[in-house]
Amino acid sequence: MDTFANSMLPTDDVALNRTFLQQGYLVVDVEDRAGLERLRLAIATLAAGHLGVELPDDTDGFLNGIHEYVSIADLNALRMAVIAGINDEPWLRETYYGLARSVLDTIVGNELVMQRRVNLSMQLPNDDSSLLPVHSDVWDGDSPFEVVVWLPLVDCYKTKGMYILPPSANAVHGAALKDFANKTTDDVLAAIGPDLDWPELPFGKVLVFTQTLMHGNQINEEPESRWSMNCRFKSLFSPFADKPMGEFFEPITIRAATRFGMDYQLPDGFDE
Repeated sequence: MDTFANSMLPTDDVALNRTFLQQGYLVVDVEDRAGLERLRLAIATLAAGHLGVELPDDTDGFLNGIHEYVSIADLNALRMAVIAGINDEPWLRETYYGLARSVLDTIVGNELVMQRRVNLSMQLPNDDSSLLPVHSDVWDGDSPFEVVVWLPLVDCYKTKGMYILPPSANAVHGAALKDFANKTTDDVLAAIGPDLDWPELPFGKVLVFTQTLMHGNQINEEPESRWSMNCRFKSLFSPFADKPMGEFFEPITIRAATRFGMDYQLPDGFDE
């Protein structure tokens, strides 16, 4: 059945939704380039401060070459310090949402909840300590109605990026997962490998994908370090799973009619 056969969405919105359903992800230009630049500079400043070094003028070169400043053993301490620092910025979440605002409004909805803390991932060249094995977030208690906004802070390509299994292949391989009950995630990855997409994500682009699809990363075989951020969004009215409102998500775009409905209490006497 064609999901949008009788849709009243604008033509451009239908096209974007069709692409998202077919691919399971979208790669689009960020909508606020100044906000992106501010975000990356803040990240680099926090990293330099933690490492006790002066931030070079070449922010991109500093982040790509962070492996020259930090060892794999000390990487997580740096990552956690930067995560804490950037999440303390009062402008972070609004800026992050603004990077993909219209895309989220089009494919998710215009009354949204957003993950309370934005995550940061780092992966040095040949680093096997920062791997995210093949998985789907819904296997671990996330709602299938969520999408992830994955933001590269440097050019991310090939093994410096991430992989995702498109919907058609995901359906086939997902149906066969029971055959891997006594095997490892490496066995699963070997089986799905030929069908994987590796989106090219230069700085200035953003990836929006459904976490119902299998995805992950591999050892970074490129000569540069990877920096990326991620955050989940979902409709206020779609079902939650193990990560509820208030604890994991906060509403960010509640409309007036919804507020009236949320605040309404039926007068006494109507239930007698």
